[in-house]
Amino acid sequence: MNNKVSQETQEQALKVAKATQKKGQTKEQTKLIAQGIEKGIAEYKKQQSKKSRERDKDRKQQVKQKQRLAEETAEPTETQSSNYLPWLLLGVSWFGFIGYFFLN
Repeated sequence: MNNKVSQETQEQALKVAKATQKKGQTKEQTKLIAQGIEKGIAEYKKQQSKKSRERDKDRKQQVKQKQRLAEETAEPTETQSSNYLPWLLLGVSWFGFIGYFFLN
């Protein structure tokens, strides 16, 4: 049997092979079936691992894209602070007018 496959996978494959064993089937045939099942399980695990990596990569790209959008929307902080300037100047001018009228 393939040494790259875990002991647990080998046991599962042998268990499945024995469960589907037909009458008159030799131990060698059962062993070959178990090896085929092992290969199938190993291939399935590879596919799932690949899918998991792709999902993780997609998730990371989405996180980066959200961060970029957040940074783009956060850039106008200078314009937000400059929106207060006209109101500040208006208030100062009104205080100046009021002060001028009361002092004269």
